[in-house]
Amino acid sequence: MSLIMYGINNCDTIKKAKKYMEAQEVAFEFYDYKTNDVPVELLKQWIAQFGWEEILNKRGTTFRKLEKEDKENIDAQKALALLTEHSSMIKRPIFSNGEKTLVGFQYSAFNAFVESL
Repeated sequence: MSLIMYGINNCDTIKKAKKYMEAQEVAFEFYDYKTNDVPVELLKQWIAQFGWEEILNKRGTTFRKLEKEDKENIDAQKALALLTEHSSMIKRPIFSNGEKTLVGFQYSAFNAFVESL
């Protein structure tokens, strides 16, 4: 199975990761959260594997613009609802080949991830 990078096209980190992957000749498919819904089952899988705290991007504009009560008392179920409604709150990038998954982009972690595939 090929490597899929999940994210949003206009994200600076996504642009950096794409450029790096192309320079390293790492083949990948890009799955844009903005043009395609992320399947709920996939979100559940990521939350189960990494915890909602790792998957929910609290640093982005979308999260900061939420009403105060939407930002409080978040648990896995509430995070899933937020991520389903606001795909831009999903951490990016997320890389997966169907068996292994990496959340976020740092050169050393990415290189180790690709070597392990």
